[in-house]
Amino acid sequence: MFPSQSEPVPQKPFCFLGPDRPTTPFLFSSPHSGRYYPPQFLAASQLDPLAIRRSEDFMIDMLFSSALEGRAPLIAAVYPRAYVDLNREPYELDAKMFRQALPPRANGRSLRAAGGLGTIPRMVSEGRHIYAGPIDLSEALWRIESIYHPFHEALRRYLAETLAQFGIAVLIDCHSMPSTARNAAPGLRPDFVVGDRFGVSCAPELTECAVRVLRGLGYCVSRNKPYAGGFITEHYGRPAAGLHVLQVEVNRALYMDEEAIRLHDGFEALRRNVGVLAGELMATRLEPPAALDEAAE
Repeated sequence: MFPSQSEPVPQKPFCFLGPDRPTTPFLFSSPHSGRYYPPQFLAASQLDPLAIRRSEDFMIDMLFSSALEGRAPLIAAVYPRAYVDLNREPYELDAKMFRQALPPRANGRSLRAAGGLGTIPRMVSEGRHIYAGPIDLSEALWRIESIYHPFHEALRRYLAETLAQFGIAVLIDCHSMPSTARNAAPGLRPDFVVGDRFGVSCAPELTECAVRVLRGLGYCVSRNKPYAGGFITEHYGRPAAGLHVLQVEVNRALYMDEEAIRLHDGFEALRRNVGVLAGELMATRLEPPAALDEAAE
């Protein structure tokens, strides 16, 4: 289903699991769980194979695959975030990374890129630099054209089909966070962070449902702090047009050994609870925007 590091380069930069045509208004995405590390990329990196995976949303696609039981599809990255970050603007690039000057379309002023976490990252988490020195700009542009754009084209197309069929489309953007992530409240270390761009990216019913269900399952839940949502949440979330996006971050300590990057015994129980969350979210009734209702009459 998903390529291992010993397999040839995949033909497609993403995996799409579930029905090819919308059967529900919901779609789940996992843009940071890709785990195919091209051999040439590993050879160019100064990090060892374990360290380079520190920013990977390890197995989040499999954790949320329980949503498939409700007939909701899931689109997941194949290539890792360290190679190309699908949750960024298409050309959010750090000029210091490249031997050549950035093209005019690049956003070289991005704070995320300046911090080493642009579309082509300079570092993984914990401030570890991926490369010993600058790389060719042509390599970055190839990754964007060959991997980033096809993923977002598929995402846009499916959301448009869903919106046309149901009058609404709901994207649940799935991520993991280090166990060291803390909320603004002193000492609080959340199990889940639910992000809706402070009420902008989706109907409040979705956010409230996620918080209620997760707290009912016994988890510590934070809303928008420290993660309110990235590019996908901000770019696609337009509730007034019928497009809703909710980001869900899961504390990695709940299901994996963060140092060894392997699952532990908590994975299956958490997967079942994520399935409960997915089912409750999908049962949330959302009305199409009035303008869409009028256009359909």
